[in-house]
Amino acid sequence: MATKTLDDLFYETLKDIYYAERKISKALPKMARGAQDEKLKQAFLTHKEETDGQIERLQQVFELIGKRARGKTCAAIEGILEEGEEILEEFKGTPALDAGLLAAAQAVEHYEISRYGTLVAWAKQLSLKDAVTLLEETLSEESKTDATLTTLAGSAVNIAAKKAA
Repeated sequence: MATKTLDDLFYETLKDIYYAERKISKALPKMARGAQDEKLKQAFLTHKEETDGQIERLQQVFELIGKRARGKTCAAIEGILEEGEEILEEFKGTPALDAGLLAAAQAVEHYEISRYGTLVAWAKQLSLKDAVTLLEETLSEESKTDATLTTLAGSAVNIAAKKAA
């Protein structure tokens, strides 16, 4: 068996997050339609636009390493998104729906933050300076989205869910 390298690991993880981002891009409009809080709806739609830009940056990273942009099924994101679907179905029309959707969205963000943090570290080790710049831009966006969701949870969504209980 051939020896696997950090280059191989970087490429495999890049395929993983590329698949994940494309799935997330498809899921965000559905989450926005399901959300009851207008600010939460807008946060999902804003992040949809950002996600599409992140996909483009990932395609640039693939080009930088001389590989075709393609995804690899990511069981982790499949599971996280499935949980979001369950919340949409089980809590539809209830005061707790938005709190559940927001929590599901943060699970997605935390997954992405961990993946992009790892990819940035590996790109630095591999001296992929241009890839570092692209991946750091996405990592920053993901962190900002997570912070926005945290603020929204504490200032409105969780409060509304509790008041209705």
